[in-house]
Amino acid sequence: MLETMDNSVGYNFSISENQEMIRRMVKDFAEKNIRPKLMEWDEAQYFPVEVFKQLGELGLMGVLVPEVYGGSGFGYQEYVDVIVEVAKVCGSVGLSVAAHNSLCTGHILAFGNEAQKQKWLPKLATAEWIGAWGLTEANTGSDALRMMTTAVLDGDEYVINGAKNWITHGKSGDIAVVMVRTGEKGDSKGISAIVVERGTPGFSAGKKENKLGMRASETTEMIFDNCRVPKENLLGNVGDGFKQAMKVLDGGRISIAALSLGIAKGAYEAAVAYAKERHQFGQPIANFQGISFKLADMATEIEAADLLIRQAADLKNRGLPMTKESAMAKYFASEVSVRCSTEAVQIFGGYGYTKDFPVEKFYRDSKLCTIGEGTSEIQKIVIAREVLKD
Repeated sequence: MLETMDNSVGYNFSISENQEMIRRMVKDFAEKNIRPKLMEWDEAQYFPVEVFKQLGELGLMGVLVPEVYGGSGFGYQEYVDVIVEVAKVCGSVGLSVAAHNSLCTGHILAFGNEAQKQKWLPKLATAEWIGAWGLTEANTGSDALRMMTTAVLDGDEYVINGAKNWITHGKSGDIAVVMVRTGEKGDSKGISAIVVERGTPGFSAGKKENKLGMRASETTEMIFDNCRVPKENLLGNVGDGFKQAMKVLDGGRISIAALSLGIAKGAYEAAVAYAKERHQFGQPIANFQGISFKLADMATEIEAADLLIRQAADLKNRGLPMTKESAMAKYFASEVSVRCSTEAVQIFGGYGYTKDFPVEKFYRDSKLCTIGEGTSEIQKIVIAREVLKD
């Protein structure tokens, strides 16, 4: 039993039978349908839509969506398990599963009205439609309040102009939740969230990023040129968009923390297996203290990251405040992901630098975790603000 510093909340992280079943299902799926193709997808920067359709058939693209809307109706602990097991094999697929579930689908689930939920969630939960979420712009990353994309009400339609950058599924996504400026620049109440469906005139994809890692997870611009959207596509009230986005990111941080954990575990497990198999000086390199201490550090940090994530997920499940906890989980787990994948490459030596072995991909994929959905520096700002409140 763990407790928070003020001893007000207790946690029980025992693994349920349901969680264990989900873990086995996702692990089997990843080994059969992802591992054989992951390097081919990575090299070609190919976004494997067909895999996400299969995941949708298993209920894994609507993990948190209630059954009444076609989802699985699971909680955040099960959601963490899904992301971790996918990311242990391929960070790219894990990232796309996270972005679809937490951001686009999660935003509509949290802030859509009943008609909007019935219209869009069943298609998202089954992966009939792939979802995107647009906050970041070329000149407004962490400084989202100064976004340039605008939406002006004209009769019964909003006219959207501008562009969003670094958008997961910005080209292949069938639907996007887009944060737009409906008020003054810099005003937290001047931003609104609007749903835009693919095929809407004036909505197109721009440049596709050529990335270091996560190469099979599509990242592109979304461009809006006098894009007209029915005013019924507004999520919540005018001016609620920034507040909504921050709440969505609280949950999104848990998913990126889980993604980080999966990558760290994948790198660690590969390093342990290699250290046992690789012989030097007549014995496995795992016998040498220089290697075994690396593995000890990796294992300890992975356990610590896991506990932080489980704590945040538990609070989220119970509807309790978790801004600090999700930021801590995301910050720590993402940095652990980088450290573990780096050490895994070192343990593999020269082989770790080649694409014939898995750890170089974990190494490349891990870095995005310290940047996406709020950099490590932003997480520190959030954590510091929370701990200094009192």
